[in-house]
Amino acid sequence: MSAERRLVLLRHGRTAWNHALRIQGQADAELDDTGQAEAAATAPVIAALRPSVLWSSDLARTRQTAAYVAKETGLEPTYDARLREFALGEREGLTHPEYAELAPDEFALFRRGDFDAVLGGERTSAVRERMVAVAHDLLDTLAPGELAVAVSHGAAIRVAVAGLLGWPDDALHSLHGLANCGWVELGLREGDRLRLTAYNRVVGV
Repeated sequence: MSAERRLVLLRHGRTAWNHALRIQGQADAELDDTGQAEAAATAPVIAALRPSVLWSSDLARTRQTAAYVAKETGLEPTYDARLREFALGEREGLTHPEYAELAPDEFALFRRGDFDAVLGGERTSAVRERMVAVAHDLLDTLAPGELAVAVSHGAAIRVAVAGLLGWPDDALHSLHGLANCGWVELGLREGDRLRLTAYNRVVGV
C-alpha cells in the first residue's frame, strides 16, 4: 500500500441556478435532475478509490452530492461550513445578464475569476485560509495510504488548490473552472509537500 495520504476535492452536481447562470455563492440552491444524475454517476467512481473519510460543505447542493457518495461508500458525511463557496453578498441571486447590466466593470472582473471585485463578497484570502485549514484538518485524520473526500464548490476548490500548493493568488487564474461533479486529487507523502495528481476529472453522464 502506498504511504501517500490522498485528498479528493469534489464539486457538487448541477443546480437549476447553475443552469440559469444565476450567482449562487452561499445561497442554498438544490441539485436539479441533471445534478442528481451527475452525482449518481460520479459516486461509484469515487467509491472505487476506497475513501476512508467523507466531509462536505453544509449547503444543500453539496450535502445532496455527498449523500450519493455516502450511499456508495457506507461512510457517514461530516459537514463543515469551512467547505462552503465564496459568500457573494448582494450579488447572490442575480443572473449573469442582470449582474452585467447592474455593474458591468465588476461583472467583467468576476467573470475573469477576480471575486475580490464583488461588492460585499468574501475575500479570496479568507476563502483560501478556511479551505486550506479544513483540507489539512482532513488530511490529519488519515493514516498513510488512506484517502479522504471533501465535497465542496467550484471557486472555493480552485482557491484551495492554489493555497495547498503554495501558489501566489494570481496563479489560481491559470486553473480552469471545475465542471459540475468534477474533482481534484492531491497526494501527500511524509516529509514532502502536497502534489496535484489530477484536476477536473469527470464521469460522462
